[in-house]
Amino acid sequence: MKSYSKALCLLCVLWGASVCFSLDREAFSVTHYDLDVRIEPEQHRLAVRGKITLRNDSSTPQKLIVLQVSSSLDWRSIKLGDKQLQFVRQPLTSDIDHTGGLSEAIVTLPQEVTPLMTVALDIAYEGVILLDAARLIRIGAPEDSAKSTDWDQIDSTFTGVRGIGHVAWYPIATDVANLSDGDSLFETLQRWNQREAGSTAQMKITVSTTEDQVPRFVANDPSCTLGHEPVAQAQSIQADCNFRSPGAVIPSFVLADYGEIDRPSIQVFNLASHAVAAEAYANAAEKIVPLTADWFGPPREKVVIADLPDTSASPFESGAFLLTPLGAIDPKLAGLVTAHQLAHASFSSPRPWINEGLAHFAQALYLQQEKGRQVSLDYLAAHRSALHAAEPDATLGSGDESRSLVNSTSEELIRSKGLCVWWMLRDMIGDAALKKAIAAYKPDQDKNPSYMPQLIAAQTQRDLQWFFDDWLYHDHGLPNFKVESAFASRVNPNLFVLTITLENTGTAGAEVPVIIRMPKGETVKRIGVRSKSKTTVRVETPTAPQEIVVNDGSVPESETKDNVFKVAPPQS
Repeated sequence: MKSYSKALCLLCVLWGASVCFSLDREAFSVTHYDLDVRIEPEQHRLAVRGKITLRNDSSTPQKLIVLQVSSSLDWRSIKLGDKQLQFVRQPLTSDIDHTGGLSEAIVTLPQEVTPLMTVALDIAYEGVILLDAARLIRIGAPEDSAKSTDWDQIDSTFTGVRGIGHVAWYPIATDVANLSDGDSLFETLQRWNQREAGSTAQMKITVSTTEDQVPRFVANDPSCTLGHEPVAQAQSIQADCNFRSPGAVIPSFVLADYGEIDRPSIQVFNLASHAVAAEAYANAAEKIVPLTADWFGPPREKVVIADLPDTSASPFESGAFLLTPLGAIDPKLAGLVTAHQLAHASFSSPRPWINEGLAHFAQALYLQQEKGRQVSLDYLAAHRSALHAAEPDATLGSGDESRSLVNSTSEELIRSKGLCVWWMLRDMIGDAALKKAIAAYKPDQDKNPSYMPQLIAAQTQRDLQWFFDDWLYHDHGLPNFKVESAFASRVNPNLFVLTITLENTGTAGAEVPVIIRMPKGETVKRIGVRSKSKTTVRVETPTAPQEIVVNDGSVPESETKDNVFKVAPPQS
């Protein structure tokens, strides 16, 4: 806070107190990047020249623009047309970058930019990108673990650079984000993603090297075209990329001595020692395409998987693009990984609970197809544990809309709760109806949180508003089921009637499977119980019921200790 105050004082001296207090770091959004990026792996160096177009998204005219890049990069020039603009450089502590800091330029425009108007600036900055895990070490993470998480670097043996949230290698404008301050980082990233949703980025990335072997360039842009450019006393490779939406698809790239496996639905770039694993991924993807196409449509782009040399490195995904250490994953799990990426390749949504929830749902579908429903339920169980860890007080239910699934900034909550919601919907309305709702979804028409729920509701005659209220629109926590009472009556030698009173003491309603076990076999009855209420149902069975099990694991609960009930011998 002290450094921030000093910076404000400096601005006051330069521009006067009336201007000083008008600094708004998120006033402008970048609507277009047109950048020439030069990379020299042996020098760890990145140099950028180009033009950016910014739009004033605030409600007032703005004369100051804030631009930020990684703290390891230096601003060289900012121009408006042919005129060099005045700007003040200052370091800014922020965990939006792996160094834990940003190099900020506060630019003075010759005249104010009114709301919704744009301005185009010519920019230049350069520096180095080294392996740096300062932000994680600062909050107490072990150094080895921190470096395996923040593995971004430019180096002659391996180069991997991920965009905002990892390395600010292209200009951004955000408020300060702090990993030690709750969800500050995720909230800042979410605001950035929303602001940049309609932006575009054209980048010509040139890699120059004096090594004999030019490294293979891989980026999360399927339209990248590769070529070569003559450079004195050096070799080079040039990539022309057009990142379709830097807010949704994080501009990222890797450089390494890769081998390649190219199949109709997937490209796998592997290091020499991981060729067997790469083949497993490619084979798995081709087998899974029919499943994902049935649910989400045919792939709109290829899945691209690139290898990481550190076997403990944290994977990174952006859409259908995945960076992961192929040598660290059992090839038997390749199908689980590719199911997730194929879902992204076939279906996309700007809403995280839909986008990530469906990708994890695809993994559960794959497990059920390959190994049966129980294995898929075990997968859900792991996510239920993550759900409790991500939101320990979710069992209470706050009702707060800002913490609801449609508004959540927690990646763990989005993935785990999102998966459970999609699985419950499938059990409630059936495969055919849910597939039709997914097929009807159009990302560009999703302007309201109720858009997808309305598509789902249109495919069934059932009232699902209570479910959406409890699980999507509000933070109503989790249900908690128990059999309050149950008794069986014999109607005739081949017919028994079991009367069950099921209670939900939790804060969210759900439709839960109730399994009735008999000496020979079992029967399943789905029962819906709203929060803090009871429901009584009667079930006919051919033999005397002995035990009732509430919930097969498909519905997340706050606790499950009361889920088994022994039925007394039936009355005549």
